[in-house]
Amino acid sequence: MESVEFDNSYARLSDRFFVRQPPVTVTAPKLIRLNSELAESLGFNPGSRSPAEWAEVFAGNVLLDGSDPLAMAYAGHQFGSFVPQLGDGRALLLAEVIDRSGIRCDIQLKGSGPTAFSRNGDGRAAVGAVLREYVVSEAMHVLGIPTTRALAAVTTGEPVYRETKLPGAILTRVARSHVRVGTFQFFAARDNWQAVRQLADYVVWRNYPDLLDRPKRYAELLQAVCERQARLVSSWLGVGFIHGVMNTDNMSIAGETIDYGPCAFMDNYDPATVFSSIDHSGRYRYDNQLRIAQWNLARLAETLLPLLDDDQEQAIKQATEIIEAFLPHAEECRLDVMRRKLGFKESRPGDNELVESLLTLMHEAQADFTLTFRSLWKAMVPAEPPSELTDQVGTSGKMVEWFKSWRQRVLSEGVSSQEAAERLRTTNPALIPRNHHVERVLSAAVTKGDSAPFHHLVEQLAKPFEASADTVPEAAPPRPEQRVTQTFCGT
Repeated sequence: MESVEFDNSYARLSDRFFVRQPPVTVTAPKLIRLNSELAESLGFNPGSRSPAEWAEVFAGNVLLDGSDPLAMAYAGHQFGSFVPQLGDGRALLLAEVIDRSGIRCDIQLKGSGPTAFSRNGDGRAAVGAVLREYVVSEAMHVLGIPTTRALAAVTTGEPVYRETKLPGAILTRVARSHVRVGTFQFFAARDNWQAVRQLADYVVWRNYPDLLDRPKRYAELLQAVCERQARLVSSWLGVGFIHGVMNTDNMSIAGETIDYGPCAFMDNYDPATVFSSIDHSGRYRYDNQLRIAQWNLARLAETLLPLLDDDQEQAIKQATEIIEAFLPHAEECRLDVMRRKLGFKESRPGDNELVESLLTLMHEAQADFTLTFRSLWKAMVPAEPPSELTDQVGTSGKMVEWFKSWRQRVLSEGVSSQEAAERLRTTNPALIPRNHHVERVLSAAVTKGDSAPFHHLVEQLAKPFEASADTVPEAAPPRPEQRVTQTFCGT
């Protein structure tokens, strides 16, 4: 039996926030994968339906009792240019559920057909984009990074047309909320300040309940969103992740990673790395992501000004102080992430120099980001750099000097070599969604209809701290001819 607790709070807001409509049915849905662990946490019983029956549900052909499907309205800055109406052009919020931990979650179909916001698009998704989001979002979850999650992927039995004809698919994803910075922008652009206030009150109630009774809750809401984004984007930097499209409509108010389009993970460390085929200026490159987060949050602050204070000058002053404090705070969050990656439990002067010195060595040597940090756990027991580290950054005098300073810093906290090694091993993953492996499994699914490589990769990525490049092929970096230098948006 299933024990799903539906409670569709967003659907109880006024209809200016969304357009109600059912999914557009498809002809021959087929289940690719059901995330049984996630399904159970939401109250579903994976064994209560056959794969064919689940396919009908997650294609939108069959609506579960308690669903109230709707397309959400929002606007957004896309690569710095404001678009006053975007909205769910190929997605539908099916329902909200209270999971077994008491957490409210959205269940959304992505690729479920055209909506009132489709702007002449087909509202569909290709199987490659669906499986990319499944792979990467679930990998991010296992790495401990806040993210939307993948509940199911199905093929539709119908083609979609992009540059070529491709098999269609639908992703079912789960989020703490699908409200974005762009949701606030939608109403602010129309001078609908009543709706902005209603939306802010809803977000506080749903995602920041500690602020409910605070007299300055809107300023504190802005501050809280800033804090979550600082931690989130810093965690991306810690695993070499590049979102690719950090538009304001792709920034979740709940502080989760959302909308995996041309995202990718760095192989060789280069702070200027860009993968997205449409990011010609490098706006969303690896080392600009904290600054773009601040820019996006400034756009959120603009929408909240009338709520912060009746005196516009005072409102601007409050918002400016919060936004200007973001980047120094975010840099500290990033340093905390890097401290953990270097095995430090305490914060001490000089830590940033050790971090930046290693990154400089890595950049100069074109070292693999993931494997360099992974190698550190083997450097604690012997008092000399292991081959796994020197293979990445070389054996220069600067490297030897850095190694001695770093090892001394770790052990100065009074931990044993074995304890430090274990902390490093369980902090730095050996396995990430390597771009060439992601592209390989997507190609098999698209060109051959073979989802077995996709399933294998998902299962391997569920154990990122147990793998080894020597024993798990998916942990190995690409050979030069395997490098992926561009990724593409699924729309």
